[in-house]
Amino acid sequence: MTNGQDQRLYYLDAVRALALLLGVVFHAGLSFMPIFIGWAVMDTSTSYAVAIFVFISHTFRMPLFFLIAGYFTCMALKRTDNKRFIVSRLTKLALPLLVGWIILRPLIVAGWVAGGQSMRGDIDFAATIGQSLEVFSALPTNFLIGTHLWFLYYLLLVTGTVLALRSLASVFELQKTQWLSWLNRLLSANPSTPVNTVKSRVSSATRFMVKSILCIVPTAACLWFMNGWGIDTPDQSLAIHWPAFLLYLGWFLVGYTLYANQTLFMSFTNISVVKGLLGIVALGISLVLTEYEMQQGHPDYLWLKALFCLCYAVVMWTLVPVTISVCRRLFSTKRQWVRYVADASYWMYLIHLPIVVWLQIAVAELEYHWAIKWLSVCGLTVAISLVTYSLMVKHTFIGKVLKGKVAY
Repeated sequence: MTNGQDQRLYYLDAVRALALLLGVVFHAGLSFMPIFIGWAVMDTSTSYAVAIFVFISHTFRMPLFFLIAGYFTCMALKRTDNKRFIVSRLTKLALPLLVGWIILRPLIVAGWVAGGQSMRGDIDFAATIGQSLEVFSALPTNFLIGTHLWFLYYLLLVTGTVLALRSLASVFELQKTQWLSWLNRLLSANPSTPVNTVKSRVSSATRFMVKSILCIVPTAACLWFMNGWGIDTPDQSLAIHWPAFLLYLGWFLVGYTLYANQTLFMSFTNISVVKGLLGIVALGISLVLTEYEMQQGHPDYLWLKALFCLCYAVVMWTLVPVTISVCRRLFSTKRQWVRYVADASYWMYLIHLPIVVWLQIAVAELEYHWAIKWLSVCGLTVAISLVTYSLMVKHTFIGKVLKGKVAY
């Protein structure tokens, strides 16, 4: 990872790892939610603190992942030709999607069956195995359904779309148009420049309004068309879930643009007190408004939903750059363990869900505090994932597949 020159941005290793490992913690917390949400099992010890964490982390973890994916895609395309890049991405994304679904889907289904049985009494392992293997009888209609591997499918779709847009831009030479040059200057302006004149204040206000319109409003529009309040998980069909696709495409393009313009990248991750306070207020409003999601008969339901979508978008556009900024402050120097975890994080995320579910079932009825059990599930999942990565992946064919043909 570089900044477009020769210097490696080590903290982006930490961002890459955090974007994926946050998903492990997110899924590990779902059994400790205070209300049953259809997860594999519901623990005997629950907390609203977990619900708040789940809500907050869900606002930005996948947008952050797609932003980083876009950043690295721009980097890779500057280092290789389209043909090698496409072969690399098909190897790195499509192959794990196909093989991963075949291996992981039965394990996840078995976990769901066992979780339901555990809440009713004892687990019948024979019946669990039998039902888990039934998933293959409905292929190909049930492919992608009920796994966390949907992110690979959408990453393939988004990457293909960006390659098509890139080719289109090359044909029409859009990068040379006057309006794009103006827009680049507008968004790249240094927000910390002192404002001493009426003209500069108007310019600063204009930049803020344009940024808000270009970022927050389209994000809120995508959220408006989701099935629920928040970001839908598009894991029910190969049919494109357009609001989710457009949301993740937007964040991918943001990452792609940030690599190509490091001045804009530094501006994007420059967090001010005002931005932080705005994000906190928006988060508070979003949390309060969640109770109205199921009250569709409320006379102001549409207005409340619109406000929620706007606030949720503000939270998203606050937490993504904040996360990058924090990682830059903490991990700007080379740390071998950060690089190791970053390299292992892709494998860890691929295999974590069945491990998480079975560990949640194992601790569900133990008489311990939810925090102890949550940390135990997270810790054991990470440990198992790291051990298997070291023994089975790092120096094997699997590792070569997951790293792809293009090295960062």
